[in-house]
Amino acid sequence: METSVRIEKEQVSAINFTKREVLSNPEEIKQRLATLHRSQTLGNLLHTKVRISFLSVDQNLYEVYTTVWAVGSEFVVLKGGITIPIRSIIKVE
Repeated sequence: METSVRIEKEQVSAINFTKREVLSNPEEIKQRLATLHRSQTLGNLLHTKVRISFLSVDQNLYEVYTTVWAVGSEFVVLKGGITIPIRSIIKVE
């Protein structure tokens, strides 16, 4: 996989996200959601930040280091109401 571009959370809203699911393995999709929910808990209780890697519509890989405030059915909400579609997220660390 190509090298990711690190961006600030404020830059996320300028990204055009892919409309397709970036993970093909159902187990990886399940694990991603579990990790996002854990990140939400850690973010809300301890203000712990995580590194989120995601793909844009033009297949560029981006990485943002931030706190996850909420996990919905389709989007992750970061501080300031910034959202990332879950289907675009490759990895959460």
